[in-house]
Amino acid sequence: MMKKIILIPVLYSGMLLAGCSSVMSHTGGKEGTYPGTRASAELLGDDTTNWGTKSLVVLDMPFTAVADTLLLPWDLFRKDTSVRSRVEKSEQQNQAMNAVIPPAPMPSN
Repeated sequence: MMKKIILIPVLYSGMLLAGCSSVMSHTGGKEGTYPGTRASAELLGDDTTNWGTKSLVVLDMPFTAVADTLLLPWDLFRKDTSVRSRVEKSEQQNQAMNAVIPPAPMPSN
């Protein structure tokens, strides 16, 4: 009986916390495959992320990878048409064009 009392909250909390990065990435409009796993890897590699956050990311990363794997068919067929996604794509295209043809210098008065 005591095992059930302890086991049930642990299982529920595990289900709620499992794959947090994957859930956030999929609801935030990120495109591509394994967006949650990529976001977790970026957090781990970032020097400005504190150790508390990194430890939670390390604990969550296996669950995020599983959630991303389960959502892989969705990611392959999903197209994000949000305004944010369109602006990001446009900015990337502009930066690529500016790298090839640099913008004219601003006239000085």
